[in-house]
Amino acid sequence: MFSQDIGYVLRRGVAEIIVEDELSELLRSGKKLRLKEGFDPSFPDIHLGHMVSLRKLHQFQELGHQIVLIVADWTAQIGDPSGMSATRPILSMEQVKANAETYMKQFFKIVDRKRTEVRWQSEWFGKFTLNDIIQLTSKFTIAQLMAREDFSTRYSAGRPITMTELLYPLLQAYDSVAIQADVEFGGTDQKFNLLVGRELQSMVGQRPQQIFLVPILTGTDGSQKMSKSLGNYIGVAEPPEEIYGKVMSIPDSLIMDYFESVTDVPDEELEEFGQGLKSETINPMVLKKRLAREIITQLYDQQAAAEAEEHFVKVFQKREVPEEIKEYHVHLSAGIGLRDVLVETHLARSRSEANRLIAQGAVSIDSEKVTNNVAPVQSGSIIKVGKRRFAKVINADIITS
Repeated sequence: MFSQDIGYVLRRGVAEIIVEDELSELLRSGKKLRLKEGFDPSFPDIHLGHMVSLRKLHQFQELGHQIVLIVADWTAQIGDPSGMSATRPILSMEQVKANAETYMKQFFKIVDRKRTEVRWQSEWFGKFTLNDIIQLTSKFTIAQLMAREDFSTRYSAGRPITMTELLYPLLQAYDSVAIQADVEFGGTDQKFNLLVGRELQSMVGQRPQQIFLVPILTGTDGSQKMSKSLGNYIGVAEPPEEIYGKVMSIPDSLIMDYFESVTDVPDEELEEFGQGLKSETINPMVLKKRLAREIITQLYDQQAAAEAEEHFVKVFQKREVPEEIKEYHVHLSAGIGLRDVLVETHLARSRSEANRLIAQGAVSIDSEKVTNNVAPVQSGSIIKVGKRRFAKVINADIITS
């Protein structure tokens, strides 16, 4: 594989690599690396937030490296706060297996199953004795574990932390030892646990794993980490129409993050998209439609993406347009701004009110929400303000010429 391909993998959609120079050297050495990805089967579904890491795994897979998927069936039964400041429910083995089956079905929508080694923690922890646990815990101090932000925050606030929770980073670290991981992948919120694994490997004489951290994807609400429990997620197994609609709902501020993290759109195009958004020369809705098509094509195919877009236009756009709309003749060729169009069509009483309506996201053109003064208005365009106010624009310059 060419060096520029390696450079792309180490740069695009990456938050931090520990240690980047070492990982780059390993990738160029020709050695087939063992890539560790663990998942907690406490919940069965995968969303786009998980997809960020899985896409990187697939890219490494394409470079010829070995993915080792660890099903955390053992630690799922003791709980992990994972930055959520609350313990997760203890699950039965039956629940764990059911969740794992669903999870892996979705996992392999993104990663090649034939080139993935699946391991269950119970393979090694099922044989652990009290002596093994004592030896493992003796390698770390309480002070080291309390350096984890979630633990220290809860401790300072007087909230309980169980002994089993303190064990979790050590058990996750032992997974790396058990499979002799060369690289471990995770979100930035997993950095502490991954570093513990690196340290434990050094203690037992293994080469310490490299750490590959990906960004945390913000949910559709635009403010919090994507999470099913928060309802701000886009599931990879959801119907294409549902995925399309949810992508359309994301704030404009997330468009570029999503493009970079969960699509293969070339960097050159992304630069154009970013500049267009910044200069307000491109309609954000156009980019959202492209984003939705890219995501659905990855998870399904191009036909599914096209059908989802057709469904969205038919059901969520065209259905809100009344049969009779008052027409206004407006001179469009002079580069008129949207706020002036709103005033001339009596949808706003003044330019200041027009600016406010645009900023509030209350204006749409041809059923596409507009959040800036750029006016992608053509003769025949239908402008909507709020839920019930419409105007059809006819280009007066064409009529009078």
